Amino acid sequence: MNGKSSVKILEAAMKISQTSPDIPADVQTTLKEKLSQQAKIQRQTTEPTSSSRHNSFRRHLPRQMNVTSFDFSVDAMPFRQSSTVSIGRIKPELYKQKSVDSEGEPKEPVETCGKLSFSLRYDYEEQALVVSILKALDLPAKDFTGTSDPYVKIYLLPERKKKFQTRVHRKNLNPTFDETFCFPVVYDELCNRKLHLSVYDFDRFTSHDMIGEVVVDNLFELSDLSREAVVWKDIHTATTETVDLGEIMYSLCYLPTAGRMTLTVIKCRNLKAMDITGSSDPYVKVHLICDGRRLKKRKTTTKKSTLNPVYNEAIIFDIPPENVEQVSLSIMVMDYDRVGHNEVIGVCRTGPDAEGLGRDHWNEMLAYPRKPITHWHTLGEWAGRGASFESHGSCSSPKPPQTP
Repeated sequence: MNGKSSVKILEAAMKISQTSPDIPADVQTTLKEKLSQQAKIQRQTTEPTSSSRHNSFRRHLPRQMNVTSFDFSVDAMPFRQSSTVSIGRIKPELYKQKSVDSEGEPKEPVETCGKLSFSLRYDYEEQALVVSILKALDLPAKDFTGTSDPYVKIYLLPERKKKFQTRVHRKNLNPTFDETFCFPVVYDELCNRKLHLSVYDFDRFTSHDMIGEVVVDNLFELSDLSREAVVWKDIHTATTETVDLGEIMYSLCYLPTAGRMTLTVIKCRNLKAMDITGSSDPYVKVHLICDGRRLKKRKTTTKKSTLNPVYNEAIIFDIPPENVEQVSLSIMVMDYDRVGHNEVIGVCRTGPDAEGLGRDHWNEMLAYPRKPITHWHTLGEWAGRGASFESHGSCSSPKPPQTP
């Protein structure tokens, strides 16, 4: 009997050990508290500390700025809390972006001074663009006699060395020109060219007065040019010829939590020809500016013998969120020269202190963090070595591309 009872007790003990006993409520509460404390400790240990990249940025700031007041710790960043709260929430405003390959912002109304009629046609046999200047209407009077002596200069940009000019029409505010000119150009290159027409008032004794200009950005806006297309355009008032240096497309993207800004140089178009061959060897140089001082510089590779280079190169700057409103970027398109000095083709600027699209592009980047914002920017003339923050001669040139 004792043996049988002992076997039964052992079997019962085995059954009990194979099942999970119910845990009392007070024990469960204690376990949950301990688990939550461990989870908090783990989250705290995985939080990044103050980035050494941002400490490097702080060392480069001007001495006159109160650097010690900047808090570079991640705890001070307001972005982490807002991002966790809005997880899973759809923000319709993020879907109102313009296309990435945007052609730029709409321009402000420009004062006009009459109209100009001309025609365009492509001659496939001669491989030339045929431009006929037909007539002008309602030109302003530039002479004290109440009339003008108009004529027209014609350029096919970016080439400025080759130009044509109509005859002068004496004392006529509605001249009929009826003159035809031919620009040798391959048909496939027309998409990268602009037609620039400048209307002048001839003066025998002093410099000629500019009346206005007409710029045709897209030569195919009316037809494929296989047949003659007659165009009427408003003449935009101007006192000097517009210097067309070309355009650059780049994107800006800012990551607030990482304190990192990425400028992607995408491409340029219609750059000014700097070499005697009618081409250039362009590269892009970017300066990070703070309080008028250049903190960092970066460069792209050099593209050989082209006025329409494609880069698709990313340039990264480490900028803490606290300092985003204190910096700006200077973007210079340079022409590499193997023998002499590298020349500046054109410049533009983006940042809170920039003008026009340069400022708007920067603000749009900050309004839509973590999203690349892309725009075309018109290149302007460089002010020279006396410019406030530029030190053109102190920056070494990138290596030229290897010829095959």
